[in-house]
Amino acid sequence: MNDEREYPENPELDDSFKWLDFMPFVLLHVGLIAIWWTGFTLTSILLCVGLYVTRVFGITGGYHRYFSHRGYKTGRVFQFVIAFMGASAFQKGPLWWAAKHREHHRESDMPADAHSPRHYGLANAHVGWVYRKARNHADLDLVKDFSKYPEIRWLDRHQYLPGLLLAVACVAIDGWAGLVVGFMLSTALVYHATFTINSLDHMIGRQRYLTGDDSRNNWLLALFTMGEGWHNNHHYYPAAARNGFFWWEIDLTYYLLVGLSKLGIVWDLRQPPQTILANEKAPTQKVIDKCAVYIADGFSVEHISATVRQRWEGSHVLDDLRYKAVHKWSDAEAYIAEMELPGLPNFEQLRNRAHSKFKLRHSGLEHAIERARELLHEAVAYRLLERLRAEPV
Repeated sequence: MNDEREYPENPELDDSFKWLDFMPFVLLHVGLIAIWWTGFTLTSILLCVGLYVTRVFGITGGYHRYFSHRGYKTGRVFQFVIAFMGASAFQKGPLWWAAKHREHHRESDMPADAHSPRHYGLANAHVGWVYRKARNHADLDLVKDFSKYPEIRWLDRHQYLPGLLLAVACVAIDGWAGLVVGFMLSTALVYHATFTINSLDHMIGRQRYLTGDDSRNNWLLALFTMGEGWHNNHHYYPAAARNGFFWWEIDLTYYLLVGLSKLGIVWDLRQPPQTILANEKAPTQKVIDKCAVYIADGFSVEHISATVRQRWEGSHVLDDLRYKAVHKWSDAEAYIAEMELPGLPNFEQLRNRAHSKFKLRHSGLEHAIERARELLHEAVAYRLLERLRAEPV
């Protein structure tokens, strides 16, 4: 409804960009110029590929599907091992990561979502949010289930240690080429592979399920991220250990988890129910409301209320509304609620907006369209009554 929104909801929190914290990220990328001097060795290339796969799995299979969503079970030893693998990617500790991701699912593509391209643009969704003070803050109360483990708390406090140890090991194995190609290049690649799910996978791809957000399925991103690109699937049923719901949806992380389950290292891999696969689950009211808000946001409340005012100018309706707004607000609300407001978008206009924003056809969208019209009617009526109450009777 074209209202300005700011993150976070608490305006006292500072969401300024932390340039000093951003410098290591910049220097990592600038440092890759050193490849011109070190060159590529067979060992450094193998290190780069191996560390990319290992650390992406640490993020996808560990930080994401285990710590954020509990998609499977494991023992404390492997729980620490996979947390260590994730931390070696320099994406902070497992508790911070899981807390931010749970926040993301709670508020996905709403103003309080720290990395929504819809509200903050591509650059902020991709990486900028990490260096913004308020959006970087994580609500650790959301991860009390894993905060009870002292070794996980220790790793969260010493989040940079795994990555630094890995860098030293790369130097020991292959010198400067091991550091620059094996460690630094793989680190940069893991960063951007992970970040594309927050940014591009909420912008490019297809939607199978109505989730109320912009999550997409993107086969190319799924290949680079070992299965995370099936993002619309994941947002529809986050609890599953697999993001590729069907056999043709390649999900390397899930295949590795299946292999680990054969060895008894992990178990109880949660699967999407048949009703999910068949897309038979009716959308919740929360999803319908999220869709409705996004549909309604495409229309200006200010413009529509001005149109209503112009059409009713000189009629007794405005005088009646003004009197009621001043003397008894509830009567004014009840009075205008029964009226058809001129300039309010019709169902066809709302439907076109819905289909342009949600790349699918779904019966739940019709309910969202109806709700969007209700929201617009309420918002326009409130704006009009506010203005009338401020005028002399």
